[in-house]
Amino acid sequence: MSKQWKVYLSGEIHSDWRERIVQAASDLSVEFTAPVTDHAASDNCGVDLLGPEESSFWKDHKGAQLNAIRTRTLIRDADVVVVRFGDQYRQWNAAFDAGFAAASNKPLIVLHPPELQHALKEVDAAALAVAQEPEQVAAILRYVIEK
Repeated sequence: MSKQWKVYLSGEIHSDWRERIVQAASDLSVEFTAPVTDHAASDNCGVDLLGPEESSFWKDHKGAQLNAIRTRTLIRDADVVVVRFGDQYRQWNAAFDAGFAAASNKPLIVLHPPELQHALKEVDAAALAVAQEPEQVAAILRYVIEK
C-alpha cells in the first residue's frame, strides 16, 4: 500500500495554476489542500463571523487570524508545500507561508516566473526546488512519489 501524500498549494489566486497541478498529478496518490481562494470570503471572514470593525486594520487582523487557523494547520499537516508567486500582485501572504513552511522544516517547492528570481532569491534559497510551470511541480511530485 502506497502512502497518501498531502500537498499544500499556497499562493496567488488569480490564475489556474492549482488546477493544472491537480490535473497533471491526478493519477498520483496525493491529497491537495489550499487556503481559502475565494478572495471576498477570505478578506471578510473575520467581520462576517465575529462582527464588524470600524477600522480596516482590525477587519484585516480578524480575517488574517481566522485564515491562519486553516493555513498553519494544513501546512503543518503537509508532506510538501508548494508556494506560487505570480507577477500581477504582491503576495506577502505567500512569502509568509513559504517562511512558515521552511521554519516548520517542510519540503518546499517554489513556483514563479523567471523575472521574479531576484526578488525571491531568499525564498528560492530555502526551497528544495524552484519551478517555472505548474506541470514541473507535478513532475517533481511524480518523481518523489513514484521513484
